[in-house]
Amino acid sequence: MPTYGYQCTKCSYIFEKVQKITDNPLTECPECKGKVKRLLYPVGIVFKGAGFHVNDYPKCENSCAQAAHTESKPCAECPCKS
Repeated sequence: MPTYGYQCTKCSYIFEKVQKITDNPLTECPECKGKVKRLLYPVGIVFKGAGFHVNDYPKCENSCAQAAHTESKPCAECPCKS
């Protein structure tokens, strides 16, 4: 089950609650009974293995060759143009 963060709009109290995805968001602060809003946390990204670099960053000769350009004069759109 995911952990959701909440912040009270009245007293600024921040707390977390483990809830099911299907549960309704909390509406009341446990400290002052004021209204709360759900906080959004950034998602962590983990790159594992060597595949992501090969897939996301093609070699220069491949990208220019696909566009039918010569090696002596790369195109303006070529990402590896020096």
